[in-house]
Amino acid sequence: MKFISTLIGFIIFVLFFGFALKNSQEVDLQLFLHYELRGPLVLMLLGFFVAGAVLGVLALTPTVFRHRREANKHKTTIHTLQASAQQANRQPQPDSVNTQ
Repeated sequence: MKFISTLIGFIIFVLFFGFALKNSQEVDLQLFLHYELRGPLVLMLLGFFVAGAVLGVLALTPTVFRHRREANKHKTTIHTLQASAQQANRQPQPDSVNTQ
């Protein structure tokens, strides 16, 4: 399985490397206030891809922390219930009274 994943990773790398070699021409990126960035198309695409990935991770951060907080709350509830169940098992039960 490791060989297959390594092979797939190598194939993807070769494809992206070929894409980079084919798209090495200079491009101009017009920004606000008459700013202009000039660079290879591949670097521009890579930069925007990384920026999108970072924004995606930042957008998910509150959800991840909320789920962690809820999981910790559930863990403490489980520990509390287990402790109370153990405490109840330790206390001797009164003998039942037969009224025959």
